[in-house]
Amino acid sequence: MAATTHTVTNQAPPLVGYDVFGADRALTEAVDRHTDAGLLDEVREELTTLGRAAGSAQAQEWGTQANENPPELHTHDRYGNRIDEVEFHPSWHRLLGHAVSAGLTNAWGRPNGHVRRAAGFLVWTQTEGGHGCPVSMTHAAVPALRADPSLAAFWEPRLTSSVYGQELLPAARKPGALFGMGMTEKQGGSDVRANTTEALPVAGDGEYLLTGHKWFCSAPMSDGFLVLAQAPGGLSCFLVPRVLEDGTHNVFRIQRLKDKLGNRSNASSEVEFDGTWARIVGEEGRGVRTIIQMVAATRLDCVIGSAALMRQAVAQATHHAAHRRAFGGELIDKPLMRNVLADLALESEAATTLAMRLAAAYDSDSEQDRALLRLAVPAAKYWVTKRCTPVAAEALECLGGNGYVEESGMPRLLRESPLNSIWEGAGNVQALDVLRALQREPMALNAFLTEVGQARGADHRLDGAIKGLLTELADLDGIEGGARRLVERMALVLQGSLLVRWAPPEVADAFCASRLGNDWGTAFGTLPPTLNLGAVVDRARVDG
Repeated sequence: MAATTHTVTNQAPPLVGYDVFGADRALTEAVDRHTDAGLLDEVREELTTLGRAAGSAQAQEWGTQANENPPELHTHDRYGNRIDEVEFHPSWHRLLGHAVSAGLTNAWGRPNGHVRRAAGFLVWTQTEGGHGCPVSMTHAAVPALRADPSLAAFWEPRLTSSVYGQELLPAARKPGALFGMGMTEKQGGSDVRANTTEALPVAGDGEYLLTGHKWFCSAPMSDGFLVLAQAPGGLSCFLVPRVLEDGTHNVFRIQRLKDKLGNRSNASSEVEFDGTWARIVGEEGRGVRTIIQMVAATRLDCVIGSAALMRQAVAQATHHAAHRRAFGGELIDKPLMRNVLADLALESEAATTLAMRLAAAYDSDSEQDRALLRLAVPAAKYWVTKRCTPVAAEALECLGGNGYVEESGMPRLLRESPLNSIWEGAGNVQALDVLRALQREPMALNAFLTEVGQARGADHRLDGAIKGLLTELADLDGIEGGARRLVERMALVLQGSLLVRWAPPEVADAFCASRLGNDWGTAFGTLPPTLNLGAVVDRARVDG
């Protein structure tokens, strides 16, 4: 007999069975804007297919299972032999395999490759963030490997392949491969020049043996890794394969897996090298310059990943508010809730628009776009990733107590949200990198100012912010202590200029009034009530 006291009413239905790509107007418009006309139908079709898969009940279940069943380290087999293998839940492999088959490691060799790959990464990682780590590193390894044409010729077709193979085999026997990286050591952190891992040359041309450790090495079941070590000629970059050509496992001793706040599905490990075979990439003593191309690409993925998480948080919050009644009406129609949702939507759209503009710059042959990336990537990495956690927390609160419950998925978003700000150099590293570019690379500043200048005269608040930024940039002496403030201003001005040029007027108006015009409080939901907030919320919500 049914319980008469347990009739469920006024609960939002699950946000499932929708097109994650098609429901995101900021993203679809960015793809239209940055894709060649002749390719647009093809790109839209592939992203729509991916978007429908990402919004399916099956993919959402994969994400839940991968997080509820974190990887397990097996250092030895039953006989006592050292194996150093990590076991993942089948759902992890399904997520990762789908990402690879969708081309999310293939940006460098196809037209509009970075735009279509960035959009796909933003869509698919909304299912679950952890598996995006090996996807990102595999994609980003390509430009670093090109420092050695012979290595690139062998590895690049495998890294950009649409075939995922999880077995540990010699790379020559695999049609597709994944890459990881290892830079951080216990004593150094972001100061990689303090690394103590030693690399001793052996008889073969470019061959070395490594001895040392890496404090953070993500995705340890990858097929190869780019690592930094001290060679006789200085800090150098090396390729460490997991399995050698003869089928034996390279010395890659996984000491333990990190017990992390979020990103639970992904294995982050501590590894020891002891006579580990490696091949040098680039020149001795030029390791940072070689690997920095990989770092730059993964930093952009931090921006894209944070934009993806913010978009999913906003989608969940607006969906809940559209189906929840309170105080005599729909929650989404209440003026104060509408203010909160609009504020969150602005942050999400600004992040997506900036991420896609930077992806388009990677596709460009323009020297100006290349110079723009030098400043805009670390500035965006600093700001967008820092905005991710407050967005996730406020979106969770929009669901009330329901959002605080694990089944809602919101706690997983909140735990994941700080990661991209920390990975690939935390906030201070990014801010100092911007200062370094400002002081040493005038072309980068010129490109940045040219970019934001395209919107001058369209909004007086943006014009005022640009003028104030120019004043700050005129005197960089002793600026280190204020670097965060300067980089924040640069990122906001860049976002504002992009929204003024490309977003609907109500979005650009609200962003400039709040973020650049100082008509804003210190928490979300403090936008000027005179703005067209309903239109901002309607643009951000998922229909249905």
